[in-house]
Amino acid sequence: MSELDVPSCSIERSLQVLGERWSLLILRQIFLGQHRFAEIQSALGVAPNLLSTRLKTLVEAGVLRTRSYQEAGSRHRQSYHLTDAGRDLLPVLGAFQQWGDKHRPRPAGPSAARRARTTGEPLRVAFVTGDGREVEQSDVDIMAPCDAELS
Repeated sequence: MSELDVPSCSIERSLQVLGERWSLLILRQIFLGQHRFAEIQSALGVAPNLLSTRLKTLVEAGVLRTRSYQEAGSRHRQSYHLTDAGRDLLPVLGAFQQWGDKHRPRPAGPSAARRARTTGEPLRVAFVTGDGREVEQSDVDIMAPCDAELS
């Protein structure tokens, strides 16, 4: 793909890798500690060929990396692990979960909670300034690329 073919919008470039439903669900399972193809396939009920395609895309995009493993009496297989780029998607998954809990709630309540590992304190995804101050959504301005270059 030439530079002219690369979308200028970072959201569009992100969607080229993550914009398919199974990609985010695969990442959820890996964040939950499932790294092997069979574990992910079983948890999601996704067709093996589709899972293979999605995993390949995530590996090629640098979101996942593979590690070889071998169980006794079996051939070598690959497990899938987050790269730094993959770990940086945790707030994205958290934002999807937070939005779903608020706007598409289950009658039984949320299926998972976001909590600080050290304190157990509930967490939510938010916009934060460089010095760590939270900014209300009503104060967030998404600027067009030409505006962003001026600041």
